[in-house]
Amino acid sequence: MISALGLDMSGNLLLEYWKSAGLSMKGIRIGHEIETPVVCDIFDTDGEIAAAVASVESVERFVTPKWIVQFKSDIASAPMVMVDANLSSAALEASCQLAAEVGTPVWFEPVSVAKSKRVVSVAKYITFTSPNEDELIAMANALSFKHAFTPIQKDSSTIESLFQQLKPAIWILLEKGIKVVVVTLGSKGVLLCSKGGLDFQHIGPNRNNKSHDIGKKLHKTISQVCPSDRLFSALRLEERSSNSPYVVNFPAVLSNSVKRLTGAGDCLVGGSIASICAGLDVMQSIAVGIAAAKATVEAETNVPAKFSLEQIAADARSVYMAAKVVFVPSML
Repeated sequence: MISALGLDMSGNLLLEYWKSAGLSMKGIRIGHEIETPVVCDIFDTDGEIAAAVASVESVERFVTPKWIVQFKSDIASAPMVMVDANLSSAALEASCQLAAEVGTPVWFEPVSVAKSKRVVSVAKYITFTSPNEDELIAMANALSFKHAFTPIQKDSSTIESLFQQLKPAIWILLEKGIKVVVVTLGSKGVLLCSKGGLDFQHIGPNRNNKSHDIGKKLHKTISQVCPSDRLFSALRLEERSSNSPYVVNFPAVLSNSVKRLTGAGDCLVGGSIASICAGLDVMQSIAVGIAAAKATVEAETNVPAKFSLEQIAADARSVYMAAKVVFVPSML
């Protein structure tokens, strides 16, 4: 973790938890001059965020390129680097350039419509990005240097019609060098988009990662219930090796006990990254991420205190087996 925290009440609570989990603190910049970043969310009666006020200026001020470059060896040994758009443009560039130099894949989390535009300076370094529909449109407009893309009709009845609206924006991100675009669609699940079908199986850690026991157990459990390469094994060789885009829809897991929706996107990303780092392929990992998101919306807290691997595996299998190809080159 490379970040910044103040010696205030919020910072002390976070540090206390971080220490209790036995996690390294060497990348966390701590000081009295730092105000711990805070976000205040206001929810409506359905658990959706109605409004939010964020104070995260300390991330921009104190997580600087000079601070980040000290941890080049950690970035070099990591199976993946996740950056979010709360970082300043300079810090984003520094972290992504370091990752590129040492061959570490990068996952870019857009955070918000306004901040997602910071993708412009780092798109060529990004392996994965995980925007929602509005962030996707904002990123495409920023990367194309024009406002050609407008908000979509979110009440589209089918995933195919929704994809047709989003397709031009998705293509912009892929053409600008982003390898995999994970579009989060709320109750309609996820669109997993990439150039070249094989990318879905082979984009991931570029080095042998010594996975901890939890990672090994995750890999073993998910591999048993989600057979690798389920969707692309039947494609012709020329289709599999094509550089044309491929798109797969993973449905959401329905829940009867939704408490609130905050944290779902973060846990989808966290679950997906943890799974990729454990050695699962990208499609298996996205299924796990969606299962983690379902567990999150059922929790009273932003992130569940613990996850049940058995429930995650069952939900991941449900998602994985229901996934379907929305677009392959042969559809042209």
